[in-house]
Amino acid sequence: MAEKAMTKEEVLQQVAENDVKFIRTQFTDTLGIIKSWAIPAEDLEGAFKNGVMFDGSSIEGFTRIEESDMMLMPDPSTFRILPWRPKEGAVARIIGDVKRPDGTPFEGDPRYVLKKAMEDAAKMGYTMNVGPELEFFLFKLDADGNPTTQLTDQGGYFDFAPLDKAQDVRRDIDFALEAMGFKLEASHHEVAPSQHEINFRFGDMLSTADKVITFKYVAKSIAYHKGYYISFMPKPLFGVNGSGMHTNQSLMKDGKNAFYDPDAPNGLSQTSMYYIGGILKHIREFAAVTNSTVNSYKRLVPGYEAPIYVTWSASNRSSLIRIPATRGMGTRVELRCPDPACNPYLAFALMLRAGLDGIKNKIEPPEATNVNIFKLTEEERAKRGIMSLPGSLKESLDLMRGSEFAKAALGDHVFNSFLQAKTAEWDSYKAQVHQWELDNYLGIL
Repeated sequence: MAEKAMTKEEVLQQVAENDVKFIRTQFTDTLGIIKSWAIPAEDLEGAFKNGVMFDGSSIEGFTRIEESDMMLMPDPSTFRILPWRPKEGAVARIIGDVKRPDGTPFEGDPRYVLKKAMEDAAKMGYTMNVGPELEFFLFKLDADGNPTTQLTDQGGYFDFAPLDKAQDVRRDIDFALEAMGFKLEASHHEVAPSQHEINFRFGDMLSTADKVITFKYVAKSIAYHKGYYISFMPKPLFGVNGSGMHTNQSLMKDGKNAFYDPDAPNGLSQTSMYYIGGILKHIREFAAVTNSTVNSYKRLVPGYEAPIYVTWSASNRSSLIRIPATRGMGTRVELRCPDPACNPYLAFALMLRAGLDGIKNKIEPPEATNVNIFKLTEEERAKRGIMSLPGSLKESLDLMRGSEFAKAALGDHVFNSFLQAKTAEWDSYKAQVHQWELDNYLGIL
């Protein structure tokens, strides 16, 4: 059962009862970076009525300088007291929706993009549950408090102390998340040294996207207080696994899981097949959003458990889409390419719209791929019609730029702003001289 969302009145009561002095209002820019400022607790009631004005011209992907006034309308359901701050003079956090000064939704707000996708799904009778699995690295800080890539342990999958020296930090993150309303399902060391994963219970798309933002904020804050740094960079270390954000998805209709059919041979409904077909058809067009950095494509290479081929399977972990074994209400589709650097509002919206497009247009997926795709030759993959994900941010941006699907799903404002920002990122990257080039060319050319 979904947790009951707090009302404005209940939030104001909590503020009074818990001696909350400041509220950190938060939202994300187009790229998913948290933007935040604090307001005094006594101003919160007015913020619920009239919003909080801010200058949108300095926010990536928002507005031009001549139309810069924006308003943040706090969403009471996202109010949480920060458990790592003092009890006296407490600090809380609240996420808001970005509006224009007249109160109309701002089409450049990533949260609005997701809400629109959910509204369109509701018109078809569907709601979508999402369960993301975020991986991250815990590194040491240098003497000046700056992040490094110095390892905190040499542990591996499911290892514990003394190999997992950071388990106390992870435990504190777990406690903080639970105090903020998360229902945790797993917390463990991952495959690579200094790599971890904390999974929380699935939920509706909007509250889950809010939780992804909250998760990253909490994890970084707790780690920094403990003298460490958490990075959600997809591939911070060469030669070991990168960090993914496998995303489990299930559609609900009339109180039932629309992906489950007990009469089908594998328990998967025709609806789920069309949904998979839609994701596979469009994933290359929106990989720039699910895998949104130059570094993302250092993870998507053979040999490190990351999927790079556009296939699906009921069991094969080398496939882009995997169907976990659970059936009944737990039937779900797991998309394995997203990484935790993405903007979850935009990524979830695109996944949902791709799946719905598959349902509306009855897009059949190709036959399931039940062999280890990494062991197939290029010729064998071509014979099976297996395509690859884009190999770089540049290739992803080129595919997205020509995608009518991505443009319609994101809206013109976010579509154009995202492409502009990410193209500038690629141009900056390609102009740099990297250490690899010096190591391989300087001494011989």
